[in-house]
Amino acid sequence: MALLDKWREVAYDESQGQDALQKLWAVYFQEEKDIYAQLLKNPDEVVKGTVKELAEKYGVSVMTMTGFLDGINDSLMEKNPIEEMEEDTVVSLGFDKALLYKNMVAAEADWLYNLEEWNDIFDEDTRKALYKEQKSSTTIVKDAKIYPNDPCPCGSGKKYKKCCGRK
Repeated sequence: MALLDKWREVAYDESQGQDALQKLWAVYFQEEKDIYAQLLKNPDEVVKGTVKELAEKYGVSVMTMTGFLDGINDSLMEKNPIEEMEEDTVVSLGFDKALLYKNMVAAEADWLYNLEEWNDIFDEDTRKALYKEQKSSTTIVKDAKIYPNDPCPCGSGKKYKKCCGRK
C-alpha cells in the first residue's frame, strides 16, 4: 500500500472517534506550520530528498511528511508522484511562492498564510493582492438579469421583448 493511502486511512478514519481525530489533526497542523516556517526562511532553495530523509530533517513522522507532501503538491513547480510514493521515493519541495500563498488562502489555513516568514517574501500590499485575487477567483458573479421592457443588449434600441427576447 502506498504511503498516501496509509496516511488517508489514518487521517480520515472516523472509527477511532472524534476526539482522537481532532487530536491527530491538531498535532499535524502544528507540525505542518513548523515545516512551512522553515521552508519559507529560504523560499528559493529547492529542498530535495526521500520522504524518509525529509521527515527526519523536519523532525516529523513519515506519515506526517506524507500528509504534508499531499498538501503542498499543488503548489510545487514540479509535482511529486504522491499517489505511488514510498519512504525511499525522492521528492522535491520547490514551490511557487505566489501559488503557495493563494493555495493557503483557498484552504482557509490562516495559521499558514499569516506566518511571519511571509513578511520577508511579499510586502503587505502584495499579500493583500494575492489574498483578494484568490478570494475573487472563487466568487460567482451573475450577469444582470434582463427584463422584457429593458433596452435590448444588442444595441438595436428596441425593447428586449421586441428584439432578441422574442422566441
